[in-house]
Amino acid sequence: MQRMPYQKLFVWQKGIALVQEVYALARLLPAEERYALSDQLRRAAVSIPSNIAEGQGRQTEKELKQFLAIARGSVYEVETQLYICIKTGYLTADQTKNAFSLCKEVGRMLNKMISLTSDL
Repeated sequence: MQRMPYQKLFVWQKGIALVQEVYALARLLPAEERYALSDQLRRAAVSIPSNIAEGQGRQTEKELKQFLAIARGSVYEVETQLYICIKTGYLTADQTKNAFSLCKEVGRMLNKMISLTSDL
């Protein structure tokens, strides 16, 4: 089955927007978090569109579904790390509002793609 290029997938585009938002937030974290929470947050965010792209490039629907599920897991990871940023006082709920919104949107899109991808 011929798949559309990953760059044309709206979920991938939203994933890139989330990466941009996360990088902006990571710059607000204190220096002592540069190699801990900040790095983990950025890596999890980058994992989302990266796994969507990798899944699109795989041969089977089963592989695609696996990479979409990994991307969804990374969405949850970003959300958790954002909560940690709020709970530790590094960021405010207002500062993270857009990132949480993008997480929810990307998560919904991934859930839909996963449900529409066959297990064959």
